[in-house]
Amino acid sequence: MARRRCQNPKPRQEGRQWVLYYWADEFINGKRERRKKRAVLVPATVPEREVQKIALEFLRPLNQGLVNIGSATPFAEFVEGTYMQVVLPQMAKGTRERYRGVVKNYLVPEFGGMCLRDITELTVDRFLAGLGGRGLQSESMDKIRDVLSSILGAAVRYRLLVKNPAVGAHLPHARRGNRTKPYITQEQFALIVEMVPEPYATMLYTAAYTGLRVSEVIGLKWHSVHEDSITIDERYCRGEWGAPKSEASNATVAVNPTVIARLHRLKTLTVTVKAGRAVRRYLAVKRAGPDDLVFQSVRSGRPMRDNNILVRHVKPAARAVGLPWVNWLVLRRSFATWLKMKGADVKDAQALMRHSKASTTLDIYQQFVPQSQRAVVDALVN
Repeated sequence: MARRRCQNPKPRQEGRQWVLYYWADEFINGKRERRKKRAVLVPATVPEREVQKIALEFLRPLNQGLVNIGSATPFAEFVEGTYMQVVLPQMAKGTRERYRGVVKNYLVPEFGGMCLRDITELTVDRFLAGLGGRGLQSESMDKIRDVLSSILGAAVRYRLLVKNPAVGAHLPHARRGNRTKPYITQEQFALIVEMVPEPYATMLYTAAYTGLRVSEVIGLKWHSVHEDSITIDERYCRGEWGAPKSEASNATVAVNPTVIARLHRLKTLTVTVKAGRAVRRYLAVKRAGPDDLVFQSVRSGRPMRDNNILVRHVKPAARAVGLPWVNWLVLRRSFATWLKMKGADVKDAQALMRHSKASTTLDIYQQFVPQSQRAVVDALVN
């Protein structure tokens, strides 16, 4: 094994500052080259003895092998050649699309020309601080930090970095306090469902009264529908089949009998579709074998696309009742909040939502209900 070369160059005074020249590895056109680098240490007013100590501290990671050779890999090269090819394909399709957007719009413009080793805690904090001036919401900045941490974490896993500088990075102070995330009441949901045609109305009903994610609803098969429960063991998202989001998500949950009855009712329905001046009729359920889908596309019987249903049916109905922000996540959040309003125990709600931690159910999905708070306050004084 080659012996590591220890560097101990003498700092130089150039103009009004002390500088240090040292050797570092760089990757240029896929080849490693050793090049001389220049670093500004401190102002020239600092005594030479102190400058030497600072220089030794600066060189310590290089001399002790704490800076890997691979850390000279450019950030953009690592993202395109490794992260996008190896790490990202392991994620769900929706997650991949969001991550690609963050990388393209925020991370590559900021870090693309830097080597991995040049991304430090300071550069990460400076970058995040700059995001605060762009008017981004805290959730958006948090997602950007998560994507950056995922990329640098992969670099650590592949031994290109010793540690992840994005871990523990602080986000700018939010301009607004935490706001209650929107949910709808059962009465509002009933108005929306009445305006949505079948089989999409039953799909909405199932999503709202089971808390299933839309990918799990679309991937639901008849063998998973039981007398008073539903088993979640598969999901379908925009062309890809996969296992549920987490180990806790792979479970059998209790379901209200009205949901089961409504699902089986689909087998008796005929859906009418306008085709120019003509009207075509299709069976809502073309095949009802154990491995057949519960919700089948009207014409072909193939898996549906969540975004098409949202844009064509859910959004127009929600706008008509004055709730333009309703989406699939709002339905899942509403289910958790309805459980709270009915007095459900937190652990029961966690099991029904299939969260790994009760804190996720309590802090993120279950929202504050003004009527519930008012009832508690009024009960303090009889």
